[in-house]
Amino acid sequence: MGLDEVGTARTLREHRKVADALVAKHGGRLVKTTGDGVLLEFSSVVDAVECVVAVQAVMAQRNEGVPVDRRILFRIGINLGDILIEGDDILGDGVNIAARLEGIAEPGGICISASAYDQVCGKVAIEFADLGEQRLKNIARPIRAYAVSLNANTDQAVSTSSSAPRLSMVVLPFVNIGGDPEQEYFVDGVTESLTTDLSRINGSFVIARNTAFTFKGKAVDVKQIGRELNVRYVLEGSMQRGSNRLRVNVQLIDAETGNHLWAERFDKPVADLFDMQDEIVSRLSNTLNAQLIAVEARRAERSPHPDATDLCFQGAAWFNMGRAPENMAQARGFYERALALEPGNVEALVGTAWANFAIGTNLLPDDRIERLAAAEAAGKKALSLAPNHPLAHSITGHVQIFTNRAAQGIAECERALALDRNLASAHAGVGIAKFFLGRGGETEAHMEQALRLSPRDTLIYIWSLFIGLAKFWQGADAEAIVWLRRSIEANRNHPGAHFNLAAALALVGELDEARATVQAGLTLNPSFSIRRYRTNSPSSHPMYLPGRERVIEGMRSAGVPEG
Repeated sequence: MGLDEVGTARTLREHRKVADALVAKHGGRLVKTTGDGVLLEFSSVVDAVECVVAVQAVMAQRNEGVPVDRRILFRIGINLGDILIEGDDILGDGVNIAARLEGIAEPGGICISASAYDQVCGKVAIEFADLGEQRLKNIARPIRAYAVSLNANTDQAVSTSSSAPRLSMVVLPFVNIGGDPEQEYFVDGVTESLTTDLSRINGSFVIARNTAFTFKGKAVDVKQIGRELNVRYVLEGSMQRGSNRLRVNVQLIDAETGNHLWAERFDKPVADLFDMQDEIVSRLSNTLNAQLIAVEARRAERSPHPDATDLCFQGAAWFNMGRAPENMAQARGFYERALALEPGNVEALVGTAWANFAIGTNLLPDDRIERLAAAEAAGKKALSLAPNHPLAHSITGHVQIFTNRAAQGIAECERALALDRNLASAHAGVGIAKFFLGRGGETEAHMEQALRLSPRDTLIYIWSLFIGLAKFWQGADAEAIVWLRRSIEANRNHPGAHFNLAAALALVGELDEARATVQAGLTLNPSFSIRRYRTNSPSSHPMYLPGRERVIEGMRSAGVPEG
């Protein structure tokens, strides 16, 4: 004001027009002006936070290129609390706390109370920094406060859509820390292989290697790269080799906001470099697939009118949370909504198939056969529309494996692997099928490959279960118990692991623990019985039968009902 009172007042009015429009868009109400401030009221804290984040993002854009001493910066405080209403005005501690929080906010920043934070945490894609307990002027009790992180660019909240395609990304050439020229070929090889493998993710758009390598050795601005290449994500990384160890650091960055979405570090003894390259690339591509789905699902949650693809991302995100009944119900619901909008959506068909399969095999429900039939029908329809879809081949193979067609299931899983060598579920499917064919001695190798490719997979409990079963049926009871316990540790909601562990424990004489384990399993599936186990056994191969009878003997000793 001291430099240019008239010009500053005019600029402020122009800023206010933009801010007022955003307030109206988010359902807010201007209560009153308070000197150089305003008091706003919203129907929900989520609306308030999304609005003011958008306001600060617009202000940051409007201040670009303006000399620092002439910028107008807003400080914003938000509180959820009781108010007194007097005409059109609102009063009380709820208002006073918001005003005091505004006072401690950084210029251009936002500060919210713990009561507001509790309402928005997990509901808005914004990072907060915990400021701890704050003593605020004329407020009797300390107030815990949170600030929007200063490095959390708020462009993301301005619009939930982007001109960049979904799952679009560029893999920047990894940096060779140390500069050893003999290491350079290995670093470039990882970048190239990762580019190839990420391009296999369904629906992904990955910038070609030749374009990506034009940025090699240059300082880059990820937001500028995002605009130039029209991509949503940038993946960057570095490698450093010591005398006998290799360290790899990787970061996934939102190209619109510059925010870091995910980071990972690998630190391994140096072995065969080509094997290491394969392992690094395979793990990264599997992990990134899940991370990208989660990010896109969060975007979709903020869309007022989600399309079929948005719903598929949300379904996949629920599916990736683990095979708990509520997760599968949510996943299937989103996939079914997607199919209602777009009956020929391949991703929705494949997702529906996997959800039905998971329910039918994990929980052994009364309608198990119907679930598996629905899964197979959806998988086959997906393949009729997209014959080279790896996950569609994998789910079709899994259904065949669990409906007495293990050899056919192996063929389908191998087709899936020919299309995507990193598909951990297909490797595991082959291992399960060989177990059902009486070739349990080969099962562990396939499961170990799945574990190597996806060491944090939500299906680890299934893979551990079948290694345990293979050991159990070969008479290696102690090893079987170790793997069956690992299965339960990975997912305590899968009843099958409890009943099989109980059988193994009973056969080694641990009857008390076996009976307790049976009770845990019956809590998850009260209708389970030996009769049901016989009926649902997915193979009648002659080599399978002795193992099955041994399991039944153990279950009977552990107290599983006959049914």
